[in-house]
This record gives sequence, C-alpha cells and structure tokens, in this order.
Amino acid sequence: MTDAPGEVRGIVFDIQRMCIHDGPGIRTTVFLKGCPLECPWCHNPEGRSPHRELAYSSALCIGCNACARACPNRLHALENGIHRFQRDTCRACFACAEACPSGALEIVGREMSVEAVMQEVLRDHVFYETSNGGITVSGGEPLEQPEFAASLLHAAKAAGLHTALETSGCATHERMAAVVSATDLFLFDYKETDPERHLRTTGYAHARVIDNLRYLDAQGAAIVLRCPIIPGANLRDDHLEGIADLAHSLQHLQEVHVMGYHPLGQSKRQRLGADATATYRAPSRDELKQVAQWLRAHGIEHVNID
Repeated sequence: MTDAPGEVRGIVFDIQRMCIHDGPGIRTTVFLKGCPLECPWCHNPEGRSPHRELAYSSALCIGCNACARACPNRLHALENGIHRFQRDTCRACFACAEACPSGALEIVGREMSVEAVMQEVLRDHVFYETSNGGITVSGGEPLEQPEFAASLLHAAKAAGLHTALETSGCATHERMAAVVSATDLFLFDYKETDPERHLRTTGYAHARVIDNLRYLDAQGAAIVLRCPIIPGANLRDDHLEGIADLAHSLQHLQEVHVMGYHPLGQSKRQRLGADATATYRAPSRDELKQVAQWLRAHGIEHVNID
C-alpha cells in the first residue's frame, strides 16, 4: 500500500508488541527517535538522535568483509580478523548494513507513515479489547516529533484504542496541547528534584518540566508519575521527599511508579559508537521496595514497582 501524498511521517526506532508495563492492559509501544535530554543513565540511547543511525555488534560479526566491499567510502576493514570501522567519517548511507548477512551492522530507525504504524498496532486489536489495553507512544521524547506523535495518537483514538504517551515533559505547551485531547494517560517521567542536579545531569531546566506537568494536571489529564531510581544519582532522601510533595500537589495523579535503573543502555551506547563509561548500578529489589514503602508511609497510596 502506498502512502497518500503529504501524509505525516516520522522516524520510529522500535515497535514492541505485548507490552504490559507501559500503561494498562496489553499494549503496543511505539518508540520515536529524538530526545533533548542527555541523561547518562538512559536505557534507550538509540532514541536520542532524531536521525537514523548505524549500530555495530562485534559479537555478531562473522568476518565476511561484505561491509568493506559495500562501503563507498572504504570505512570498513578487517585487520587480523578484527573489524575496524571509521565511524567519524561515516555518511550514513547504510550500504554496509544492507550488505551485512549476520546483522552485526544494523540500521536504527525507519521512516514510517501514521498509516503504516497503525497497521502494525491494529494487528493486536483483540488483545487490547480483552485486556483494556491499547497503544503507548514513547521514545526518546515523542514530542520531539510533535506532528507525527499527535497524528498517531489521534489516529489511535479514531480507531477506538486507549492511548498513552510517555514523556519527559521536555516540550512546549503548544506541543502538549496538541496531544491532550487524544491521550487517555500521560506516563510522566520525573528524574530529579534538585534543579541544579537536574540541569547538570539532563541538560534541561527542572522548572520547565514541572511547568509542563502542572499544565497537564490543569487540563484534567490522567497522570502516572514514573520515577527512575538510580543509586549514585537520585536515590536520596531529598529526592524521595520531592516525589512525595509533587505527587500530593497533583489533582489528577493516578499512580506513582518506582522504576529501577537497568544498565542495558550501556551496551546499546557501545553499539552506536558512543561513550559507555557510566558507573551507575541497578538498584536491588529490596531497595525499590524500600522506596515504595517510604512513599506509601508518606501518604502516596498507589505506588507500583516496575
């Protein structure tokens, strides 16, 4: 099926089916590329760049040299059986990935129309109906592709699906306003209470995030506060107090989710040729339980551990 002329298109880096942690019921989560944040603990670093990227997994390389033969700029070579890649001068033509037979070289991100995404999402319509599930648009920060995210959410609502948007709150009110009417649930990430720490670790102003959260609350939007817990970064009493105070101030908060950091993002960063030297560790289950218990003891009734 061909796309209609002028149809809104976006860059998607993953579509995951049968998700159970990105909103109620069984869901399909659509991940969009592009994010203004620089969080060193990011578990989806492939969502940072708004452009398609080349990933390389050395464990999958079979030493066939197909990439070297395909690359028009001769950026790939085998030296003593070891694959070498001059990533800094790569023009992202992706000829090497298209020639790679083992999947060691992979294109991260594909351009898709709203219609094409919806065709994949609606394959599991029966599961949404039986579980009260639906579609979740995530990222990256999905509002970095505002027209595509809004068009996708409106298309999903028109198809009768429950819709959720996972956001860092790093967007303008105009972009938020464009999705409010088509979003049944906002999964709002809250990473850091201290403004200086927030700016230093994410590169984004804390006040703008809070302003967007309060804007959504004033619009009557249903909100789940999703709080990543990263030992060595934000596992502190003052941050937990900040979560509790913020939760108490919201009129339309449904739940607080305590989410443990996972170092999976480090291997993804390596595949993308980025620095992967962060020293954060994953919190233990007991640590997450203690955080949840602390929040409940401070009056937050609905706390879940993801």
